[in-house]
Amino acid sequence: MSANFVALTYLTAAVLFILALKGLSSPVSARRGNLFGMTGMGIAVLTTLTITDNVLYILLAITVGGVIGALVARRIQMTAMPELVAAMHSLVGLAAVLIAMAAFNNPVAYGIGETLHASNRIELFIGTFVGAITFTGSIIAFGKLSGRISSKPLRFTGQHWFNLLLGVLMIAFGILFFITQSWAPFLIMTAIAMLLGVLLIMPIGGADMPVVVSMLNSYSGWAAAGIGFTLNNNMLIIAGSLVGSSGAILSYIMCKAMNRSFFNVILGGFGGGVADANADNEVKAQRTYRSGSAEDAAFLMGNADGVIIVPGYGLAVARAQHAINEMAKLLTEKGVRVRYAIHPVAGRMPGHMNVLLAEAEVPYEQVVEMDEINNDFADTDVVLVIGANDVVNPAAKNDKSSPIYGMPILEVHKARTILVVKRSMAAGYAGLDNDLFYMDKTMMVFGDAKKVVESVIKALS
Repeated sequence: MSANFVALTYLTAAVLFILALKGLSSPVSARRGNLFGMTGMGIAVLTTLTITDNVLYILLAITVGGVIGALVARRIQMTAMPELVAAMHSLVGLAAVLIAMAAFNNPVAYGIGETLHASNRIELFIGTFVGAITFTGSIIAFGKLSGRISSKPLRFTGQHWFNLLLGVLMIAFGILFFITQSWAPFLIMTAIAMLLGVLLIMPIGGADMPVVVSMLNSYSGWAAAGIGFTLNNNMLIIAGSLVGSSGAILSYIMCKAMNRSFFNVILGGFGGGVADANADNEVKAQRTYRSGSAEDAAFLMGNADGVIIVPGYGLAVARAQHAINEMAKLLTEKGVRVRYAIHPVAGRMPGHMNVLLAEAEVPYEQVVEMDEINNDFADTDVVLVIGANDVVNPAAKNDKSSPIYGMPILEVHKARTILVVKRSMAAGYAGLDNDLFYMDKTMMVFGDAKKVVESVIKALS
């Protein structure tokens, strides 16, 4: 196949990737965006197969990986999507490291030449250390999200100075590799980068893991782009740059949504304070609250002019999205205006709630983002908070001592009546008690989200 044709097909795949990102910007066009992305990846893979002599090995790897991926996709629950994404990022980082090692070991086979030029060594250095940090950092993120590692921040005295020292050593061995072109400094540099990946993510609390996943997504893209420069593969450069830049933009948006510093996120120096807030949770837990039944909730919502539903991670765990849509249809038939309010980080992952509601065939026009709906809470008769906690905590607005102070929230506390569905009065993922639960206009409805909603449906019927 001619070089011009390869360049043309890679360009076509790149355009499809861009169209895929554009399509994913809206629930209405998301299906089309996924189709563009899959088509572009298919073209890229087929083109790569035509320019290599190792077709059999590549097909074998694709088959094995495809079978594993299909099995995982069939078994994975939507609630486990954040940790699955983190696990996938770790594989991207590891792939970047392994490709860099292979290219360093045999540059001729990768079309680099007999020797590594200065630019090649710089590209290998950048691609390797970013990939190594992504690899181990993503493993830690996976462990925290899946509960295999404690979600509490792990800190030690002099932590930042130690990380800085490791960063300096990593660069120093990178420079030594650049000068000597030998394995020893290259491997030491890689080992230090892997250790940095662990130390950058361990101090971050579980509540900040959605930002970490987005950040690691960006890192994996830049690692792929760096290796693309080394291999002189335009497709890898473009695809990696798209992933890296889109991940960085998403991280910035999420930082604004969680009142975090973007640069602190990049350096892994955030996520503190939550553990300190746990000390007064026992005192707050002694406060009184009002509770009611599913029938009480059905009566209040059935006689309201408007209801806003705030879904959260608890809804995902209970798989209550189909039941909540059925309940909304019954309310609509009674003349009640129903909408869903979505926080940018609801469900521990950007877009998690949107996907769940789309799966249940909730009309897109009923799903409203935080910035568009916050002004409507004050004029809303009833708000149903189901499975959400930290994203509706008024402490973010009025408690300067709270670790989440300044974080934009769904201003549920302004509604006339608030219904909260929870299993218990336990604190949310951030480890913070929620003043919303103790307000006079709040009624707690305890139980599994799906069972509670099914009881509401029965009462409405």
